[in-house]
This record gives sequence, structure tokens and C-alpha cells, in this order.
Amino acid sequence: MGLTVIGFAANAQSTSLSGDAQTAAPVANTTSTTAAGMPVVKKETKSTDADTKEVKKSDDPIDTAWKPQRRVWGYAFGDYYYDAHSPALTSTQGKENNYYQVPTYRNAFQFRRIYLGYDYEITKRFKAEVLLSSEPTATTGTVGTSTVQNGDNLADGKMGFFIKNFNIRYRDLWNGTDFVIGELSTPGFALNESGTNAPTSLSEATWGYRSVERTITDFHKNNSYDVGASLQGTFDPATKNFGYVLMVANNSTSSLLSAANANTGFYKIFYGDIWAKLLNKKLYVDVYADYAKTAAATAAIGAQDHNMFKIFAAYNAKPFTIGVEAYTQKLTNGVTTTDPTTKVATPADATVQGLSVWVKGGITKTLNYFARYDTYNPDTDFNGMLGYAVNTNYGSYDPTTKEQFVTAGLDWNPTKNVHFMPNVWFVQYKDQQDAIINGAANKSYLADNHTLVYRMTFFFTFGK
Repeated sequence: MGLTVIGFAANAQSTSLSGDAQTAAPVANTTSTTAAGMPVVKKETKSTDADTKEVKKSDDPIDTAWKPQRRVWGYAFGDYYYDAHSPALTSTQGKENNYYQVPTYRNAFQFRRIYLGYDYEITKRFKAEVLLSSEPTATTGTVGTSTVQNGDNLADGKMGFFIKNFNIRYRDLWNGTDFVIGELSTPGFALNESGTNAPTSLSEATWGYRSVERTITDFHKNNSYDVGASLQGTFDPATKNFGYVLMVANNSTSSLLSAANANTGFYKIFYGDIWAKLLNKKLYVDVYADYAKTAAATAAIGAQDHNMFKIFAAYNAKPFTIGVEAYTQKLTNGVTTTDPTTKVATPADATVQGLSVWVKGGITKTLNYFARYDTYNPDTDFNGMLGYAVNTNYGSYDPTTKEQFVTAGLDWNPTKNVHFMPNVWFVQYKDQQDAIINGAANKSYLADNHTLVYRMTFFFTFGK
């Protein structure tokens, strides 16, 4: 009788398990007694690889409340613009701006940027980011030839997309710090906002009008994205008032360039940024630096490198925010000067300086204003009596022309993530070369000139 009861109890217990558990889980017998003193067998299932298969996929604990992000997002901005005045098409002034060699009186509708992004959370700790970008300029060059100017205008005059970000983020590599590797934004530009510990670049985010114009350092061609690896973190993870970014990269944006280019895997650029939010987040301070060697010494020119130091500060107070950004950049052996009398050529360093001041604020609930002034000197030691040749491959660098930039406008925000912004866009050019050298006209000298554009800018985002 006792054996019969034991067998029945064991069978009853086993039938309450799933079919997989019945076949996969070995059984251990433990014995207890009933009130009548009859022995009863209890079965315990032991953990197996099958049971823990899902757990072993990740070191993270299971969080049933976490929902992985699968997000398609994007934004675009552009204008209807009227070019009231530009330098002659043969002029080299304004190489870095969107309207370089655009003829006076041209008017057109134009996209200046289109972003299409996709964020994919692999786990709570790992996230992948993909960003496609099209950033054409107003100049398309000659259709059907390779003389396309700047931007992402294709040879047939159409807009082209390129991969701007493609990276993986390891959140909280240690408390308060993310690790990112791949193609990503540099600390000189707006960082990935979706990182646990990665705020946007304070200068870019606080200015907030990239749709109108880039920050001064971005305008003058520091890298906004690059292929490399970065640590992005906060010193105080609980409050996130103090943080940093460290990055090492190729210094070639999304390409290794030609085999003849020294940046093709031989040298690296190092970026660093420290930021703080003070006075109950009313005062922002951001300090940035970078360094890159760009060429080895030759018989004619010594080793070349460039490094930048930038400081940004902003005060956020209703009903306005005011910001100041100043930077200096040294281009070692960046130019070669030639004495017109002796014809002796001498390599020389160039020191770039720039200052940007802006203000923005609210007028009504849906109407805001903004205004900005920049001054830029490409070489503080420029000698107007000498001839200059550019050695550096830094952007569209030209040591000869000082610039002053002004923009101002209104921002109508009828609904979230939609903006219409009438604005004026103006750059003044002043040549640092002397018009007369040794009693003769300097053929390289260009008279003062300017670009003046009136715009109705539109900007919208989605999926964010």
C-alpha cells in the first residue's frame, strides 16, 4: 500500500510540469511524511543550461519593465533664400560658407541638411546608432563634371546621402561613463543625446539655432564627426552637473582619404572637453581642446600639426539667454611666406582666433528672437607685405581674409518641433594683404566685399 501511494504522488507531481521540463530537468527525491505517517516523495528541479539560456545572453539582470528602443527619427532644415549680394564668381572669398560662388540675385528653395537616423537598443547596456545625412550647399558647380563645390551635391547636381554616424555605445562602462566606438560626433559638435551620460555639446545645444548657422568653430571647419572611440561621462552621475568627453580618432571624418594623405592611418587626433552647469543650471561653462599631427617634416617644411583651445560660457535667465564662445588655434608650419624682394620662402606658424557673441529669448509663447555676431582672424601674425602659400590641409583654410558675421531673426514655433524663421545672413570680408607692394599693385589683393542673404528658414524634426 505504501509503495502504491508513493508512486501516485510522484506521477502527480511530474504531470504539473511543462512537457519541456519533464524531459529536460533531472529529478531529485526528498521524503517527508503525512499526518498519517505515510511517506510522500517531493521532486525538485535543478537549474540547467536550458533553464538559464536567456540569462546567459547578457550579464544584465532581467528587467521586465524595460522596453527596448527601436526608433526611426530625423530632421531637416532649409530656406527660401534671396542672395542680395555676393563677391564675383571668380573670387576666393567666403570659401567656408554655404553661398560661396553663388551669383548675386539668385533665389531658390534649398535644403541645407536632411538627417535620417535609426537607434537600436540591443540590451539596456548596448545601443547602436545609424545616421544618414545630406548637407548640400547652394552651389552645384558644373552639372556632369567633377567641379562640384563643397557639400554633398552629386556630379549630376542632385543631393547625396552619406553615413555620418554608425556606432555602438556601451552605457555605464563604469558608473557615469559611456564608451562609444565607430563613426560618431566629436566633442566639438553636438554629441549623441541618447547616451546615458552624454549631453550635447553645450555651445551647440545652448545656441540652439544650427538651422540658422553653425557655431563659430564648426563654421570654420573643426571636425564635427570622425571615426574613432570616445569616453563620455559625468563626474556626478546623480546630478549630472559636471562632465567630460575624451576621444581619439582618425582626423579624416568618414574617410581614410588618399594613400598619399598622412592622415590615412598614420596620425590620430585627440579631443578633450570638460563642461559644468552651475548656479542651479543657469550658468554653463565648456572648455574644449584638440591636437593632431598632420604631416612629417620634409626638407622644405618642418613637421605640421594643429591644435585648438576653446572656451564657451552662457547665462540662462528668463526671458533671454546670452552666450560667448572664443577660440584660438595654432597651425604649426601651416603657411609659407615669401619676401617679394629677396624671393626667400620661409615656413611659418599661423594663429587663428575667433569670437562669437549671441543672444536669444522669447517674445510670446510661440515667438522668439535671436541675434549673433562673430569676428574671425585666420592669422593674427599676418604680414601684408609678404606672399603666402598654404601648407596645411585643414578645411578650406585661407590666411588672407578676415571675416565678420552677423545674423538675426525671428523664430515662430506654432507647434512642437516645427519652426519658421525669417532671418538675415551677412558676412563681411577684409583682405589682410597690402594692395600695393614695392610700388606695384598686388595682383592677389581683393577689395573689401560681402555676402548678404535674406532667408525664410524652416526646420522640423520627427521621431524624437
